[in-house]
Amino acid sequence: MVKSLFWSRTDIPGADHALVADDQGLAARGTLMAVDPVPYTCRYTVTTGSDWATERLDVQTEGAGWARSVRLEQTSSGWRVTTNEEGDLDGVLAAAGHPTAGLPGTDDPDRLADAVDVDLTGSVLFNTLPVRRLGLTDAPEGTEHRITVAWVLLPGLVVVPSDQVYTASGAGRVGFASGTFTADLTLDPDGYVRHYPGLAERVAPR
Repeated sequence: MVKSLFWSRTDIPGADHALVADDQGLAARGTLMAVDPVPYTCRYTVTTGSDWATERLDVQTEGAGWARSVRLEQTSSGWRVTTNEEGDLDGVLAAAGHPTAGLPGTDDPDRLADAVDVDLTGSVLFNTLPVRRLGLTDAPEGTEHRITVAWVLLPGLVVVPSDQVYTASGAGRVGFASGTFTADLTLDPDGYVRHYPGLAERVAPR
């Protein structure tokens, strides 16, 4: 059965809507919209194996005067990264007084060699990937996992490795840390985020 999950951003005006099927791993597609640093729409699809290890991620972003895409595929030799760019996102960012994004993707996929999971800026759906893969919803309180993810930055689609820490906190909660940033995530019984302090809140239909 397909689930429809909707989150409202709490850090900036924006939202994320995902349709997910999770009976044999995850197959999901979603649309994320935000206004910062410039208004853009992001569409993504992600698939995992039955073990919840990511097999493929496709992301497209689009705004006024530009569009980009990136595909990450897990192969026997590591991550394959494919990109496309139209228009001039860096010019749009510079005109709005923001730092440029650089080229999409990565010039060295070997930097992602330790990554099993992927992450996407602003989309809390992707926190569920390591939560489910590592069994954190049922793990004893205090269980900790240090992982590396392939993090896709929005809106420019630069892909970088990111070290993250997930800790089972009991009672539908998981601690998240990356660098100096920490957050206590509230999850539903299936491991999907209900509340991510300072980032997103799940919204139920009225």
